[in-house]
Amino acid sequence: MSAPVAVRSLRQERTRIRRIALVGHPNVGKSAVFTRLTGRFVTISNFPGTTVEVFRGRISLGDSEYEIVDTPGINSLRPHSEDERVTLELLQLEHPDLIVQVADGANLRRTLFLTAELGKLGIPLVLDLNMQDERVANGIHVDPKRLSLRLGIPVVETVAVRGDGIEDIVQQLSSTSRLAPREEPLPDWVERVVGETLVPSESGPVPVSTADRIPMSILGLGALLHLENYLGPWLGWPTLHGTLESVLAGLTSWEWLVQGGATLGGWVLPVVLPLLWVLYRSGHFRQRLGVWSREVVRGSLILLLTVSVIYHLVGELGAQTLVALLEDGLFGQLVLPILEGLIPAGWLHTLLVGKYGLISVGLSYGVAIVLPVVFCFFLAFSFLEDSGYLPRLSLLSDRLLRGLGLNGKAFLPMVLGLGCVTMATLTTRILNTRKERIIASVLLALGIPCSAQLGVILGIAAGLSGWATLVIFTTVALQVGLAGLILSRVLEGPRSDFILELPPIRSPLWQNILRKTWLRVKWFLREALPLFLLGALVLFVLEQLNWLEAIIQATAPLFVGLLQLPAESATAFLIGFLRRDYGAAGLFEMARQGLLDPVQIVVSLTVMILFVPCVANFFVLIKEHRLAAALGILLSITVYSLLVGFILNLLLRSLGITF
Repeated sequence: MSAPVAVRSLRQERTRIRRIALVGHPNVGKSAVFTRLTGRFVTISNFPGTTVEVFRGRISLGDSEYEIVDTPGINSLRPHSEDERVTLELLQLEHPDLIVQVADGANLRRTLFLTAELGKLGIPLVLDLNMQDERVANGIHVDPKRLSLRLGIPVVETVAVRGDGIEDIVQQLSSTSRLAPREEPLPDWVERVVGETLVPSESGPVPVSTADRIPMSILGLGALLHLENYLGPWLGWPTLHGTLESVLAGLTSWEWLVQGGATLGGWVLPVVLPLLWVLYRSGHFRQRLGVWSREVVRGSLILLLTVSVIYHLVGELGAQTLVALLEDGLFGQLVLPILEGLIPAGWLHTLLVGKYGLISVGLSYGVAIVLPVVFCFFLAFSFLEDSGYLPRLSLLSDRLLRGLGLNGKAFLPMVLGLGCVTMATLTTRILNTRKERIIASVLLALGIPCSAQLGVILGIAAGLSGWATLVIFTTVALQVGLAGLILSRVLEGPRSDFILELPPIRSPLWQNILRKTWLRVKWFLREALPLFLLGALVLFVLEQLNWLEAIIQATAPLFVGLLQLPAESATAFLIGFLRRDYGAAGLFEMARQGLLDPVQIVVSLTVMILFVPCVANFFVLIKEHRLAAALGILLSITVYSLLVGFILNLLLRSLGITF
């Protein structure tokens, strides 16, 4: 008799767990609500497709326990993408006890169309009108009590990023109210509900004031100071960056502090600090910036300023200052000398701190060369996410991407690829057709350098000239465009429509930005650092078996004869398959030792960007597109990159370009 009792107890335990599904359009704050309810942080973003997986967390309230499920954003219950299918399958298969529809009350009509679809599922429903502060600032007011009576379900108002109104959601987690049936056609029903509950403000949106013009003027001044850093040397004028560098050099002998302080104070902060101030103070400016950033002319100028700030943050502060601090300071003067003195000579010494040691190469490359660049890039990317700027870039890029068989929605994987191509390949799931997913995966593997590789490449190219950098990235961009054109015509299948909701431009919350950056850095340490160690171990084993030299000798004629590079470069490209940034770091070391002339540097860096994807990305390609397709991509990219390198080398030397 004990077994049936145990089974009944287990069933009773399970019945106390009530499943709550958070559902809603993209960019309405579902993940922020999830975080506030469960205390578990999930990436909060203003771009469709960020939440591709389903996240779960549990909370206990008295004797009751609830499982909160954060679902990907959907536009309707008729799925058109992978993330929408995930949400629909969860609702159909798991049949949650309650749906909390997180919505933007400023778009009440659009919200109610989804509300009506969710109501047809027969599942109890709660409507959460999130982002109440933005709605009020824009002169839009909703009567939640009247809306609740009209719909027959609880309606609450929240500002999830601040935690306002979350307790009202908690009080409704046991609700069993279902949407009241409608007798009229859906459009008429939506218009009637909106007319009864939407209360426009008599004053309208808050207009621009004299107090708003002050920070806006300071922002303009900061942008001019940033630009003057470029023009000053040509015109013979002093620059903010140069002045700060001179002042700091007189105060301290620490070169990393001088360079880092001058980069931050001269290039980054003059734009970022006024921007944060004006975003926080002026709703009028946020609205105008949202319009400007998607216009062709103004949007392109804003994009150039954004790219410049990110370049100096990632390429200078991260790839040069912080890398020098960690590589030369922490590892070069502290960690490695201590370990070399402690570990006795022998195989263990070679394994840990030898030429291809786990610490001297694997750990130092991952932590000292790659981590600073990844951190700076993730910091900048998180800021762009939370500000709502990335979707505007999708609109700007839609026309260009359409020529490659894609649409503006593919901009997200392309930008994510600048952080990690492996992670970006996974996000190609948000694209609606298999043709688009294959094209995006190939372009990512071919011509999108990850942040660590990009930082190292920028560091090498900057040591030559601006023309060298221009040649490298123009060549890569042309190959990406050509490959996209070819694939869009060779592969069969339609291109999906581009439907994108633009969230408002917002003032980012720094606690969210820093938290997201830290989580992404932890992801890098957990996922990528072991691959660095594995790569060092593979090189160590190959060297001990005398296979590494044999591989180099076997492939050297290809690089020496075809690309006119030193035989040692074969090692860098071999390592590049293990980790792209590994290979770039190898070229960086060769350039620093003077083993490459300027033309060889440009050719090798171009081929390194276009060369085979790293082994982690190759495994993801197998997962997403199966082994045959992944091998085809790998072989095609290898041949194509070497051919481009051969032609580029021939052109540069024929034209006598030496940089």
